Amino acid sequence: MSRVGRKPIAVPPEVTVQVDSGAVSIKGPKGSLLVTLPPGIRLEKQDGTYLAQMEHEDQAALRGLVRAEVAKAIEGVTKGFEKHLDIVGIGYRAEVSGKSLVLALGYSHPIQFPIPEGISITVEKQTHLVVKGSDARLVGQTAAKIRDLRPPDPYKNKGIRYTGEKLKKKVGKAAAGAAKA
Repeated sequence: MSRVGRKPIAVPPEVTVQVDSGAVSIKGPKGSLLVTLPPGIRLEKQDGTYLAQMEHEDQAALRGLVRAEVAKAIEGVTKGFEKHLDIVGIGYRAEVSGKSLVLALGYSHPIQFPIPEGISITVEKQTHLVVKGSDARLVGQTAAKIRDLRPPDPYKNKGIRYTGEKLKKKVGKAAAGAAKA
């Protein structure tokens, strides 16, 4: 059984944590986040740290979940999170225009992707994107939605991929048939 829920949550001095009934509000230099608490789980302050407490032993998994979510939220409002995406393909490029990301991905029209609230997207080169924010879940979800606009093609290796993502290139149909003969 995991013992993640028993670990205390350290809070840096620049972060303020406010525990209400059913929710935890966390404010820091990079923004503020709200973590909801399931019934039967509460946070208690002890010696400058917070401990997740449960009412019944069968809530141990929820206690670990809440502890991990609060620790991730504290990390997000202090350091922030980021995902890097590469755009691979001839003529594929991106640019930020106002509150939207404009992508040219080989379609007959440019794709307008609205940037969600709490997320900032920077285009370092025309083929490299950085998605930043304080909410890890929202950063990952936004990066996944951008990647889904043109996922990597296994035959030509074109498309949008995470930086460092390894792809297996497949052999085409004609080359596969020629190898058997």
